[in-house]
Formats: sequence, structure tokens, C-alpha cells
Amino acid sequence: MPEIVVPLTVRDLTVEDLPICGWSGIDLTHRAETLERARLGELDYLAVCPPSGVPVATGGADYTKPPGAATIWQLSVDAALRSCGIGTILIQALEQRIRGRGLRWAELGVDENKSRPRALYERLGYVVSGREPDGWDEQAPDGSIRRYETMITLMRKELP
Repeated sequence: MPEIVVPLTVRDLTVEDLPICGWSGIDLTHRAETLERARLGELDYLAVCPPSGVPVATGGADYTKPPGAATIWQLSVDAALRSCGIGTILIQALEQRIRGRGLRWAELGVDENKSRPRALYERLGYVVSGREPDGWDEQAPDGSIRRYETMITLMRKELP
């Protein structure tokens, strides 16, 4: 079977993208608030897109905490396109933005119930730095919002 290579671009996520990103499972109202914070310079929120311009992955870097580092968060890749390297492209783009702000550390948290993302983060050089309980609102397939509670493994990477 021949390999198909599709060029990808990384750009800022826009309000116009939000209705398309229902696959992410993140509440769209929360995403709109996040984009406002991006407009204020508190964070970057990126989309990875094929030539169609339709986002297939999204994620952000929050510069408000912890001091001297950025927190990478809300990473999501369309389920049909996972394990294709798109998450790596997204994380590397976020790390580049973090370096561009003069910060030397990136941190992220991974749900202890999901081993695949943790394996990716470890391959990219992230190491365990702690753990903590966490929770967030998720949009269910029927459009309702539900609270998800879990334990998070905290991971950190120095950005040379």
C-alpha cells in the first residue's frame, strides 16, 4: 500500500474553528474563553491543519503558571488521526512558542488512566515531576457537559 504524505501547518486557533473542533471533547464555551486569554497574551492556542485548513489537532501553552515555565494543556488530536505524528508536531510547535517567550521549562499533566499520551511525552523528553488530583468539564456526545475527575502525573522538560 503506498504511503500518502499530507503537508501540515500550525497556526493560531480562531473562534471560527470552534464549531469544527467538537471532536476534541472540550467544552466550546471554555475554548472561547481560552481564545480570549490568548488574545490578551496569557497563552498560545494552536491548531494543526492539513491543506483544507480544518483543525485536526489543538493545544495550548499557558504562561501564567508556574513561574519560569509554561504549562502545555488541552492537547487533542482527532481520534481517526492519532499515532500519525500530529501530536508530536503540535507539542514541538508549542515548545517553540515557549522558547520564544524566553522560558526554559515546559510542564504538562497526563491523565493516569491514559498511557498512550504519557508514552508520547516520554519519547519527547518529558520526565515525571509529581502527581495531583484534577478534574475538568467535558462535552459528551449528546452535547451535555459532565465533570471528569482523575489523578494527573505531572511531567516536565527543559527547553534548551
